[in-house]
Amino acid sequence: MSETGGVREVKSAARTVELLELLAARGDRPARLQELADALEVPRSSMYALLQTLISRGWVRTDVTGSLYGIGIHALLTGTSYLDSDPRVRAVRPYLDEASQALGETIHMARLDGRDVAYLATRESHEYLRTISRVGRRLPAHAGALGKALLAERPDDDLPEGPYEPLTPRTHTTRDSLAADLAEVRARGYSIDREEGVPGIVGFGFALRYDFPAQDAISCSVPVARLSAGHEERIVAVMREIRAKIEATAPAAGGAVHWR
Repeated sequence: MSETGGVREVKSAARTVELLELLAARGDRPARLQELADALEVPRSSMYALLQTLISRGWVRTDVTGSLYGIGIHALLTGTSYLDSDPRVRAVRPYLDEASQALGETIHMARLDGRDVAYLATRESHEYLRTISRVGRRLPAHAGALGKALLAERPDDDLPEGPYEPLTPRTHTTRDSLAADLAEVRARGYSIDREEGVPGIVGFGFALRYDFPAQDAISCSVPVARLSAGHEERIVAVMREIRAKIEATAPAAGGAVHWR
């Protein structure tokens, strides 16, 4: 049994979390009982009992046949509570609006979570609307502007060994190529993602240094077809100004609960 901070992990609690994370990762692909039991290596009967408990609490949902399972609405309610209760997210939202109005492009805020970044807020461009909101979704940190801006705030020794998952033909797949890019990010002061995470999209990422090392970042995403040299210069200038405003006004760590 594993330990966390010297305290033994509660097996039933860990299994519940693993199940919810597995269902959440599947998105719109519901799972069958045997699939879940096999994935988590637990007896079918134990998995069935756990699913029924979570269904009764609203954390898991099932179809009319009772044979398919997906993430439940209480996961959404809990995620919304996280966003609403976070003082940094509340502080950043007005500046995302300001950047969106000034640039007419999509603006994101995300937080580093292990090897991924989790999207916390988005302002969509009226010119390029996504069919699915990114809020609450994750992207590998090595594959986008937000993640690279945050990885550059850390020593290269912290980078995991490759190979890395390629999301597009332009994604970094080796530690050496990513480290070389991060060196340029540090020298430049912001990251650039040229179709590394999403084909046809260029992103510019800026770490928010109200924490050390930075945990949050903002970015501007723009379709390649609209990205002229002049527009790129304006994006960088506006986003630098927005970052400075956020860092000057965001709640200090000492003034709020310091989560770990």
